Amino acid sequence: MQRFAIGIEFSGANYRGWQTQQPGVITVQETIEKVLSKVANEPIMLHGAGRTDAGVHATNMVAHFDTSAVRKIDGWLLGSNSQLPKDISIQWIKEMDQEFHARFKAQARRYRYVVYNAPTRPALLNKQVTHIYQTLDIQKMITAASKFEGTHNFESFRAAACQSNQPVRHVSHCRLIQHGAYLVLDIQADGFLHHMVRNIMGCLLEVGQGMYDIDHIDAIFAAEDRKAAGITAPPDGLYFIHADYPAQFELPKTPLGPLWLNMPQ
Repeated sequence: MQRFAIGIEFSGANYRGWQTQQPGVITVQETIEKVLSKVANEPIMLHGAGRTDAGVHATNMVAHFDTSAVRKIDGWLLGSNSQLPKDISIQWIKEMDQEFHARFKAQARRYRYVVYNAPTRPALLNKQVTHIYQTLDIQKMITAASKFEGTHNFESFRAAACQSNQPVRHVSHCRLIQHGAYLVLDIQADGFLHHMVRNIMGCLLEVGQGMYDIDHIDAIFAAEDRKAAGITAPPDGLYFIHADYPAQFELPKTPLGPLWLNMPQ
């Protein structure tokens, strides 16, 4: 059996998230597995670096699969992309040794959440950004974002249905960047809880709208209760952009997305 790592770009608008679910529920993982299985002429199971919610996107989701099929790299890449729907694309594929595992060898995962802050909604970016028409105190939001850096108990910032055994996570960076009319939350951690990024973004939006002061975030952490925090931001603006692995695996380096945003790398 040979192991391959792949990098996947997808728009999650038409899918019920990454992970395969019950029959009849369309997911990104299942869609790719069906196509890879046709190319390989045998059943293929994917293992992803992380999970994404319904409606969430990815610019470089890393996954791996094992197969006994012998195909050239171009055969895997072109054969798969010719059969995948237009909103999913395999960007790269690399032969790996058995030590590599897309989920368990990932040292950190990184997301970006994109808000379009303007009086009128964008038509061409429908389902690709979250539109906020209200005037926001952006400098206050930028300061508030740093509150989430470091090691914290994120109990107040995870969904009630989260299945993780413990809520403590280390956030290596959490930065809010203003880029024209866009506000981009760039966050990296050793792992994420269900709805964690969307709940953090919801908190920052409430800070920006003057619903509470920056220091109130400390009280939300201390409460360790989801009810203490505010809204869950929509999935539309959320992108899985990177998974970090030990240098020994030499995975392809790709630009941080979404590329249409044209942000400095």
